[in-house]
Amino acid sequence: MGKRKKSSRKPGPTRKKEPLDTTFTCLFCHHDKSVTVRLDRKEGVAQLVCRVCDQRYQSKVNHLTEPIDIYSEWIDAADAAQREEQIARRPVASSSRPVPPLASVEDSDDE
Repeated sequence: MGKRKKSSRKPGPTRKKEPLDTTFTCLFCHHDKSVTVRLDRKEGVAQLVCRVCDQRYQSKVNHLTEPIDIYSEWIDAADAAQREEQIARRPVASSSRPVPPLASVEDSDDE
């Protein structure tokens, strides 16, 4: 008893790869598609530049790095700098509690 011969199937339709964005929205001036990322894999450096406000960021890259990775690093670095700035601005001893009034001299007469 032999098995039935399966008919050859044609390969299914290939899914199109949607390309990742290479231009992004600036964090500082909020212009759409004003930030571009240039990857120099030979030098191992990526440069991110906003064409409107001239904001810049530079990072190291490897063979797997994509422009979206550099943009994400820039967002993380900006958030970290903002948090660090807020910590530096905090007053040393601030309290929202009211200061208790001082005891008057007249109340402590025990003589």
